[in-house]
Amino acid sequence: MVTRRQTLSILGGGVIAAAAGSAYAVTRQPNTALAPWDMAGQYDDPRKRALSWAVLSPNPHNRQPWLVDLSLEDHVILFVDTDRLLPHTDPFSRQIVIGLGCFLETMTIAAAEDGYGIELELFPDGMDADTLDARPVAVARFVTGAAAGPDPDFPLIPHRRSQKEPYDMDRPLSSETLGSLVASVRHGTRAEGTLDPARVAAMREISAEALRIELETPNTYKESVDLFRIGHREVNANPDGLDFSGPMWEAMHLTGLFTRDNAIDPDGFVFQSGMDVTTGNVRTAMGHIWLTTPGNTRVDQINAGRDWMRLNLATTRAGVGIHPLSQALQEYPEMSALYAQVHQDMAAPGETIQMWARLGYCAPVPRSPRWPLEAKIVHA
Repeated sequence: MVTRRQTLSILGGGVIAAAAGSAYAVTRQPNTALAPWDMAGQYDDPRKRALSWAVLSPNPHNRQPWLVDLSLEDHVILFVDTDRLLPHTDPFSRQIVIGLGCFLETMTIAAAEDGYGIELELFPDGMDADTLDARPVAVARFVTGAAAGPDPDFPLIPHRRSQKEPYDMDRPLSSETLGSLVASVRHGTRAEGTLDPARVAAMREISAEALRIELETPNTYKESVDLFRIGHREVNANPDGLDFSGPMWEAMHLTGLFTRDNAIDPDGFVFQSGMDVTTGNVRTAMGHIWLTTPGNTRVDQINAGRDWMRLNLATTRAGVGIHPLSQALQEYPEMSALYAQVHQDMAAPGETIQMWARLGYCAPVPRSPRWPLEAKIVHA
């Protein structure tokens, strides 16, 4: 078990000094896993150009659950990779479908840059409300000259980030900024937000409690730990899941202070420190925003993902940080009481809250790892 004394040694640089013999590993970045950000747009086929931007879309646990078939001329057939579901934290794959909606919206925005409009057919062979399978999620036809013009959100795509760091509590958001974010949705979801100090304070505590539940529920926390990618070698080999690269994490891993085994020990300092950091971060929220849909069909979830992508781009334009607070919206038994409370407080009867996020200002964060487009094409 990692002690507080050992952690103080980390903070003081002792671990990095101990790992000095492996300085190459400590200082390396996962450049292979970040290459898709630089490859975006570098394809001759306009479908691949659009898809190379789409693979940069936000998605739950960075699972990147998309697969595409390009065998039909001028079409993209989108499938879900059923090996990349999250059965414990997302038992009905609602969040996975939202991620696929983000992918479709980014593809549509990028296609317009080349003058292509997208004719989209969702779930052409039907859908299941509780599970995902091998049936296509969407068929997208690229129509030459059908775009109204370049999408003004397109230049923002490479700068979009999910900013999960502490926010500047001395820098409030304006009501005008929040209004512009609320107005960014366009696919039938309802966006609502608050800057009211009392309500924000209450939401900070709810989101912190939801994180505590997820971390203290063994199977949901293990689902995350199994997706830890620790150090640049692991991230490059599997550029999905939860990225722990950079000098501090490399050094802690090389010296045995940060491993999956000690991260999952609920009595260990790594676990307790992780709890303190993550719950502390959500308590720095300076505002909140959430997206609801009239029901909770698969089409509702796709539309929520499309609007979540638009909201992310709107925050990028405004220079505002956004951090999804998915935990209280998850549909497993241990979260049910909090799920009901959040819906009672934040949604109208019958509505589903599809996404909830904290807002604020923070320092820039790095790009997240991605699989290259080529790894996501099942038929060319």
